[in-house]
Amino acid sequence: MRWRVPPVLGDVALMVAVLLAQLAPFVSNRPAPGHDGWEPAMFLPILLSTVPVVWRRKAPFAVLIATEAGAGLYAFFPQGAPQPIWYGALLALFTLAAQAPWWQRITALVFIGWGAVLLTGALDTAARGVLLWVTVYALGRAWAARGAQTAALKERARHLERARELEAALERARIAREMHDVLGHGMSVMIAQAEAGPVFVGRDDARVTASFDAIAGAGREAMAQLRRVLGVLGDGRNELVPAPTLAGLPDLTNSVERPGFIAVHLAEAGEPRKLPADVEAAAYRIVQEGLTNVLKHARPDHGAVRVDVALAWTGDGLTVRVTDDGVGARGDGAGTGADGAGRGLTGIAERAAACGGQARWGAGAGGKGFRVEASLPAAVR
Repeated sequence: MRWRVPPVLGDVALMVAVLLAQLAPFVSNRPAPGHDGWEPAMFLPILLSTVPVVWRRKAPFAVLIATEAGAGLYAFFPQGAPQPIWYGALLALFTLAAQAPWWQRITALVFIGWGAVLLTGALDTAARGVLLWVTVYALGRAWAARGAQTAALKERARHLERARELEAALERARIAREMHDVLGHGMSVMIAQAEAGPVFVGRDDARVTASFDAIAGAGREAMAQLRRVLGVLGDGRNELVPAPTLAGLPDLTNSVERPGFIAVHLAEAGEPRKLPADVEAAAYRIVQEGLTNVLKHARPDHGAVRVDVALAWTGDGLTVRVTDDGVGARGDGAGTGADGAGRGLTGIAERAAACGGQARWGAGAGGKGFRVEASLPAAVR
């Protein structure tokens, strides 16, 4: 643990050092002829220009005035008394230049300039005094500039740290969505095919074999994508998950079909055109999650036998819609989430919103089944 000296203790120690330095001329010089020793009153200016240094951080302007007043009093003492160096006033000016507002700094410079002219008889002495005070003032301003630069760098570092934390949080959310989509869809396909297989045991061996092949294929695909997603969290040498495209929708819909139970129909209307990679990936994932919801909620015993996946190209972009004719989750919603919306629907809304689009869901036509719909722009906004 780093130990730091309290500022007030540092200022007291500094005041004592300044006092000793200003008393040094009286110790090293002999009294003038006719004097047995230095009069006690001669030390009053030194004390007045030294003791206020303790309060230099709280009131630099007042401390400077007090220390300068002490220096002015010294002019009324007899000739021959040793001339102390006004360290206290110089230190007060340094503090004033480093932290006081501009009007106090200008007032102090004018005050010191007139004092140098009035209290010193020789021009060369006044010039040397002005040079000394201006140098101390410049050092104080340089200290202030350094402090401002340090504060700016610290603030920038805090902003960068917050930006890194936000970026990490967004990346974790993205990875969570990817894992939800990959695992949710893969497991739903496997469950659906596993439920369909026993129905055809002893009746249609080809369909039973197809169901097991679909289960194995879905499991292998889910594991491959999961490894790539987790690779991002590992040593970083694994390839990232390739962004899915609309070209993969036919394979996606085929993987969901359950022979004899649910048929998936893919339809496209309008003039297709090239979309940004983010928009195209969002469209694919939204369809994938919509189909996953069908497998979770639109069970055969609830009358779901058909799922329609529709792509509608418009002048503004693309509208994707997944509708089933079973009895799915009820309730309408839109935006980035809705009351009662599960993680899948919330993820759909978040993906659409990230591209500048909007998602909606609710009952299908005639109040039957369930519908998930998203409108995506032609460009990311």
